[in-house]
Formats: sequence, C-alpha cells, structure tokens
Amino acid sequence: MEIPEKVLKFRYHFLGALLFCLTLFSLTLMAPRFITLLAYFWPLFLSTALFLALVSFFAKTSPLPSSDATSFHSAGQGLLDYVSGHHDPPLDTLHKAD
Repeated sequence: MEIPEKVLKFRYHFLGALLFCLTLFSLTLMAPRFITLLAYFWPLFLSTALFLALVSFFAKTSPLPSSDATSFHSAGQGLLDYVSGHHDPPLDTLHKAD
C-alpha cells in the first residue's frame, strides 16, 4: 500500500515526462530531414559564407588606423555633439534681430 501512494505523489512528474517523450518523438517523425533543409537554404548559406570570407579578406588587407587616438575620437565628435543637443546655433539665427 505504501508504493502506490508514492507513485501517486509523482503522477504529474510521470505525466510531464511522458508528454515530453511523446513531443520529442513526434518532432523527430514530423520534422523535415537535414538534407531537405540544406537543399532549401543552400543559397543563404553560400552567400553568408562568401560575405564572411570577404569581410575577413578586407580586414586583413585594409590598413590599420593610425595609433593616434585623438584623431580617431575627434572624427565623430561634431556629430555626437549635434545629436546630443550641444551644438552651436546656425549662423543665420545669430544675426537676426528679435
């Protein structure tokens, strides 16, 4: 009498494990095969591989930026100041009288 009580205590665990096994089994039967997926997506795989090859090629052949960090940071500083709202007003508005 002791064993059925312990089994009933874990009935939801058994049901969950059974549902998980049935779901996994049905997915393996109904899912498309790997060759089918490869046949469908081969243009995407090929273009991605070519793009990554070009990126690595250009990364190796392009010159490295100068070691002067101030020129690197000052290149976009004007744009960052404008976007953050710390920009000077246009020259037209400075000369207009109120």
